[in-house]
Amino acid sequence: MLVSTQIQATTFLNIRDFGAKGDGKTIDSPAINAAIDAATQAGGGTVVFPAGIFASYSIHLKSNITLQLEAGAVLLAAVPTETGGYDLAEPNEFKQYQDYGHSHWHNSLIWGENLENITICGQGLINGAGLNRGDKKASEAGIGNKAISLKLCRNVTLRDIKMLQCGHFALLATGVDNMTIDNMTIDTNRDGLDIDCCRNVRVSNCTVNTPWDDGIVLKACYGLGFFKDTENVTITNCFVSGYAQTTLLSGVFRTEQPVAPDGDKPYGRIKLGTESSGGFKNIAISNSTFQNCRGLALETVDGGSLEDIVISNITMRDIFNSPIFIRLGGRMRSPQGTPVGTIKRISIDNVNVYNADSRFACLISGMPDHCIEDVKISNLRIVYKGGGTKEQASLIVPENEKKYPEPDMFGIIPASFMYVRHAKNVEISNVEVSFLTPDYRPSVQLEDVKESVFRNVKINQPEAPKTFVLKNSEKPVVLK
Repeated sequence: MLVSTQIQATTFLNIRDFGAKGDGKTIDSPAINAAIDAATQAGGGTVVFPAGIFASYSIHLKSNITLQLEAGAVLLAAVPTETGGYDLAEPNEFKQYQDYGHSHWHNSLIWGENLENITICGQGLINGAGLNRGDKKASEAGIGNKAISLKLCRNVTLRDIKMLQCGHFALLATGVDNMTIDNMTIDTNRDGLDIDCCRNVRVSNCTVNTPWDDGIVLKACYGLGFFKDTENVTITNCFVSGYAQTTLLSGVFRTEQPVAPDGDKPYGRIKLGTESSGGFKNIAISNSTFQNCRGLALETVDGGSLEDIVISNITMRDIFNSPIFIRLGGRMRSPQGTPVGTIKRISIDNVNVYNADSRFACLISGMPDHCIEDVKISNLRIVYKGGGTKEQASLIVPENEKKYPEPDMFGIIPASFMYVRHAKNVEISNVEVSFLTPDYRPSVQLEDVKESVFRNVKINQPEAPKTFVLKNSEKPVVLK
């Protein structure tokens, strides 16, 4: 039975009243969209998903709408067929400047554009079983590759819901201002939370498991057709991991799994980059944990400026690459004439790391004539796996200015604790480093580094031939 559209804005609209079956087989997106339209005509309201499995293709969000998934409700992304599928990916004349997934929004399970005052909440589950992970079929008609996709929206809240196997992105938010993401649990097969060209964002109390891509990632692509920074963002009280897919939500927490798409160990992690035509400014990350995944990554390679970043109270265990990776590169996937970006004023404090992969050490790497500046790392404790050899100590690290930024782009690093190149005013203080097995590489290598200070740095590495190797660098100030 269809309800009248003559309703009050405060009315809760149950999608079953608009014909939704919730049997896991019937495509219920027409009923869901009818409920949203009815609430919109009344000036706004809450569209309720009761208990049941609601198979769906694209759902069209509107302003002043709340989608509420009650306990026992499952919004199931249906598998496309010859007779039905997701909305087509809209044209984008700027698609050459970023990955396919970042260039389109409509080919999603839930999408909204130029909206305000929208909320998705509740104790239910979004199951993206029918969404594409972003492989070769992602651009075919009827294929959806994102669970929630928002473009140029403002005043957005996502709270409490669980998300499973959500394709290329569980959330893609591009050009969104004033967004709160709280108490989400995401266990998915590519990116978790992609916050792209957004301003005034609060991410808190979220659990994100993404073995095949990044967990919580800030980006600043050119998909909107203009430069826009991601700025004024806080990420706090979050957990990111790379457990086997689906095993976080099930409570099993398996660590065995196939390798990630780039051929290395699981992703997980919190990252700034890779899409970086715009910049990253005024970002605070705190009180968060990493488990069985890659380390913290701060990257700008397409011309954006990464400035005024504060990171504190982070703990990591079982980390598969650099615990800290800071990269200024020259991929320059931006309109012609865009200058190389900058990295300035980075503060990282109170970080504890146990059982970190030793291949790549902690990495801070700019480019010739484009230095990373003003980095302060303090109160850092790292226990590395160790295993570095004397032969590795003589390796030459390639520049690889245009490569995709990932620690393995440089190969095995000739230093065991930290490698810094093309940088100025780097201060490392109150640090303890140890190794689970012997490591025969020097502890620190500085290359084209000016004005570095190492204060109260304790490295328990008796096998190291020396603490510092300097190449075209000023001698560091070493203080007890």
